Amino acid sequence: MNALSPIIILLAAFVAVYLQSTVSFFRDFTGAQIDLLPTLVVYASLTTGITTVAFLAIFGGLLFDSLSANPLGVSIVPLFVIGYAIHRFHGLLLREEFSAQFAFGALASLLTPLLTLLILLSGNSNPLVGWGTIWQFFVMSLGGGLLTPLCFLILDRINRALNYQPAAQTAFRPDREIKRNRGLKL
Repeated sequence: MNALSPIIILLAAFVAVYLQSTVSFFRDFTGAQIDLLPTLVVYASLTTGITTVAFLAIFGGLLFDSLSANPLGVSIVPLFVIGYAIHRFHGLLLREEFSAQFAFGALASLLTPLLTLLILLSGNSNPLVGWGTIWQFFVMSLGGGLLTPLCFLILDRINRALNYQPAAQTAFRPDREIKRNRGLKL
């Protein structure tokens, strides 16, 4: 990993928060807005280091909270907790599998608003909670799960296009036999 990968992820977070706040046809159609930051946290925690996950949680959480009705900074802790939990076991997780990406994205997209809601309820805020909240959690979880493999596909292609890829093979094939005596008979 070089310095370009965290920059790409933070730019993707900026674009994701911008798209969430401006594009509203899905929100108007389903009654729920899909949060793209948990999918980016899943990608960052499975591909980069914990520092990138922390910067993404802080930067993305502050951006998201500044454009939403949330108090400033309330989204940082849920994003970081989920990113840390996934990063802690990233060596054991199946990063390349579509079903694993879907499951991690759906779970992260469900747990992030749940943890945010718990933080808001423990404070002096009074969020609107009702039976429609279950529908919104379902749509957010399903949408986040479906968008996570797409996030992996797009960001992996961008990283391959912009980052240096080392040569996969050497000039010498391993199946080649080299004769050392050059035909001299001893």
